[in-house]
Amino acid sequence: MLAVPLLILAFGLYLWLSSGGSQSTDNAQVKTDIVSVTAQVTGPVIAASVEDGDHVEQGDVLFRIDPAPFQVALEQAQAQLAAARLQTTQLRTQAAGTGADITGARANLGIKRNALARQQALLGKGFTTRADYEDALNEVRAAETALADAQARSANANAAIAPGEQPSVAQAQAAVDKARLDLERTVVRAPMAGEIANAGRLQVGTQVVSGVGAVSIVRGEGAWIEANFKEKQLAEMQPGQKATIKIDAYSGEFEGHVESIGAGTGSEFSLLPAQNANGNWVKVTQRVPVRIAFDKTPARPMIAGLSADVSVDTGGK
Repeated sequence: MLAVPLLILAFGLYLWLSSGGSQSTDNAQVKTDIVSVTAQVTGPVIAASVEDGDHVEQGDVLFRIDPAPFQVALEQAQAQLAAARLQTTQLRTQAAGTGADITGARANLGIKRNALARQQALLGKGFTTRADYEDALNEVRAAETALADAQARSANANAAIAPGEQPSVAQAQAAVDKARLDLERTVVRAPMAGEIANAGRLQVGTQVVSGVGAVSIVRGEGAWIEANFKEKQLAEMQPGQKATIKIDAYSGEFEGHVESIGAGTGSEFSLLPAQNANGNWVKVTQRVPVRIAFDKTPARPMIAGLSADVSVDTGGK
């Protein structure tokens, strides 16, 4: 009569003692890195190289966008670059020509000054008229004006030439680089290795919009478990503690450990966080995401979104 109650009491005491050293939850899912691949240019798809479930390596071609408009844009930019370079050459030639004009105007001024000096000497001896002297003086003044004009034209021509690369050439070169980059981006490549998903919407003729996801890549390695524990279960939990993982899709258990504890509850990161500063507030137990890492690479494929049960040994580290 005493044996059965004692056995029940001992079993209950064991459960109570053992449960106090661990925390578990069935609110857990398998998580993997998922990248939504977007095109960086807009245009129709002319070739799709992948389907759902295909494995790709980083740099593999996923799909191609019609390159014809971008090829035309590149040719237009190259033509503008050639025009800018031609204009620069013309400006430099013009600046060089103004230097020759200054030399000629300076030589002409020297001749006119010599003629004025002779007229002045003849006028002092009475061998020339005052009118001839004044004509020589006017010619000197005209030569000085011509030299000043040539110097001004040279200054303006040299001012139009930048000390380094011409701004118009640099702008045209930037347009060429941009057009060439857009042309290269018509070939969309995988940013990482993984499995293809959501490729069904990627059909030939589909208009791909820049910035809108066209296909997804799921990283096959590096899966983890996101376990959402109640806030009261976190008192003794810390990174490094051992964890036991059960995946609903597979039999057996997987060993892991607590990698990190979330910095906020799930409701804090929701699209519309709850506003509790009102008279209708009802206390709701919050859940905090805890990241559980596998100790070894799982032998079975970890499909993103699979349900799991997690138990963390909070009695040790």
